[in-house]
Amino acid sequence: MSLWGAILLAAIICLALKAVGYLVPPLVLEEPRPARISDLLTVALLAALVAVQTLGAGQAVVVDARVPALLVAAGLLWLRQSFLVVVFAAALVAALLRLTGLAA
Repeated sequence: MSLWGAILLAAIICLALKAVGYLVPPLVLEEPRPARISDLLTVALLAALVAVQTLGAGQAVVVDARVPALLVAAGLLWLRQSFLVVVFAAALVAALLRLTGLAA
């Protein structure tokens, strides 16, 4: 199977899964357990994406200026700062660490 064949097959499978999701009765989705799982699944997927983008570099785990920048961003979000302040502060931390040579 070629690369494009695999991509096409994956797209068809995703479309089929989405179509099957519409066939699930609403009563099943409104129960407390599925609602809680779907809420937590969104948070878990977002956390996994942040972890992969922060620590991943190809097949290796890299700890560089992104980790302290992420910690600063998390702290500012916990303090309920605006998103613009969070982004600028995290970028400033990463840039200063790279400028001083403390992180790659």
